[in-house]
Amino acid sequence: MQLKKNNINKYLTYFLITHLVIWTLIPTIANNNLPLDTIEALAWGSNLGWGFNKHPPLSAFFVEIFYKIFGSQDWAYYFLSQLFVVSSFFIIFKFSKDFFKNDFHSLISILLLEGIYFYNFTTPEFNVNICQLPFWALSVLYFWKGFKDNKIFDWLLFGLFSGLGILSKYLFIYLLVAIDIFLIYQIYKKKFNYKSLFSLITFFLILTPHLVWLINNDYMTITYGLHRTGAGDQNLLDYFSNPFIFLIKQIGILIPFLIMILLINTKIKTKFNFKDKKLVFLIAINILPILLMFLTSAFMGVKIRTMWMTPFYLFFGVLVIYVFKSKIKLNKIKNFTAAFLFLFLLSPFIYLYVSISQTDKRTDYPGKEIAKQVEEKWKNRYSSKIKYVSGDEWTAGNLSYHLQSRPLWLGVKGKVNSKDTLSIVDVYEDNISEAVSKVGYFKVYGD
Repeated sequence: MQLKKNNINKYLTYFLITHLVIWTLIPTIANNNLPLDTIEALAWGSNLGWGFNKHPPLSAFFVEIFYKIFGSQDWAYYFLSQLFVVSSFFIIFKFSKDFFKNDFHSLISILLLEGIYFYNFTTPEFNVNICQLPFWALSVLYFWKGFKDNKIFDWLLFGLFSGLGILSKYLFIYLLVAIDIFLIYQIYKKKFNYKSLFSLITFFLILTPHLVWLINNDYMTITYGLHRTGAGDQNLLDYFSNPFIFLIKQIGILIPFLIMILLINTKIKTKFNFKDKKLVFLIAINILPILLMFLTSAFMGVKIRTMWMTPFYLFFGVLVIYVFKSKIKLNKIKNFTAAFLFLFLLSPFIYLYVSISQTDKRTDYPGKEIAKQVEEKWKNRYSSKIKYVSGDEWTAGNLSYHLQSRPLWLGVKGKVNSKDTLSIVDVYEDNISEAVSKVGYFKVYGD
């Protein structure tokens, strides 16, 4: 396969469609049940609010839209996840056009992302990390457009997409802080641009309902996030080991990406011109968020979970190609293409193999069968429909998703006054203890 400069848009389209189809089809074939985070979002989506115990509401909002359209068809949620991934790729491609003189470099900067497993192997599980991707890309795009062209409309869109990013996951703020640092640096060199303040209008407009919810619910999502880092349980060693582990993991994640770069550019040395605003901006949005995450780990002694870094590398391809574009050897593009195709095909093959060979994963959970048993038991006892379900997000969430009546998830301790109730004890009368250990506890309620 030889990439030709005059066919770039065609190659991009082929790539995006193929990625979309493969990563929708493979998990649909291989998995018996949706992944944990997707079921969790569906549980929240059944009873939508402006926030939940673990995360802000946007991921739940999108899966609920898809549920209204497709119902309990697993492929639809794998498809949703890939829509978020490929739309991010397309946005980055559009963004990169302002940084490269030809679309060939823009395409390479996108294809390089297949060397980072965040954008292939982990994408079937739609969650808050995947939900951030298009808003991360759009925020960068419209900040740059606002900064470059200084149009109020672009600043308003930057604020809107930034707010939606925060509503996806709070870690989105690391990108916004990095952008603010870039803006402060530009203000230091030049007078302040007042039009940028228009972004605050849409930003706070979209965030206000969630901020009100957060205050009214004792900041539970922030408390949960801090708990996930291990904050409060650190010892002295954690202040050194956790940031070190974080760095090692980031290097490991980038190894395939770096190999692909070396195949088209053997000369790593280059000069950085910090008077180049494009270069400074690319460094700001790529390096600063990771540096800030490292400093968080170092100063707080907390763990940074690998999957939290999912959106942080979206623009790495653009940065690397921009820095080394003059040294890219076009006569070596065949080697790059071969490496890209190898990784592009290897990742879904490994996913398929792991999914089929291992039979004790969350995606092997018999969610449909359990829902069928509950439904049969319910029909034998009551004429009403199942309207509510309580239990944890996984057990009760699966029932909410698989039961035909789509009951509302009430949470772990939630309950309603209803004469028509059914619990795991009623469904698995013969072997309750084994059922609880395999299935989990739940209780369903009628009208």
